[in-house]
Amino acid sequence: MTEPLLIPCPHCNGLNRIPAARLADTPRCGRCKAEVLPGQPIELTQANFASQLKGDLPLLVDVWADWCGPCKAFAPTFHQAAGQLQGRCRLGKLDSEAHRQLAGQLGIRSIPSLLLFKGGREVARQSGALPLPQLLAWLAGQGL
Repeated sequence: MTEPLLIPCPHCNGLNRIPAARLADTPRCGRCKAEVLPGQPIELTQANFASQLKGDLPLLVDVWADWCGPCKAFAPTFHQAAGQLQGRCRLGKLDSEAHRQLAGQLGIRSIPSLLLFKGGREVARQSGALPLPQLLAWLAGQGL
């Protein structure tokens, strides 16, 4: 029997224990009753970033800015990837303009940048926008 996975709620940041076999069953947060694994990227902020790093599912972060053309062009691809990776990886978007301090703490030098976190630690980084097949191939190379 496998242990349940700890997954933070993207709405209230509460940790939820969800059996791996139930990840595809649209699990709801025990605290706020919102969907724990939405099929779309979540908004990351200075306030929720540390809470969202917790948990057993990897977190892929797209660091972007509103004025960045490549960031805007990559947004639909990232959103599409969120649907395809649901239950295997959580996806979040961090606006580097609105959250400059956090972007600085993460060492962001160019955007768009993709950061992959596992167990609360950064394990991979990719600069620049990628087409969906390349993004999925990059993640597969990271064990996803």
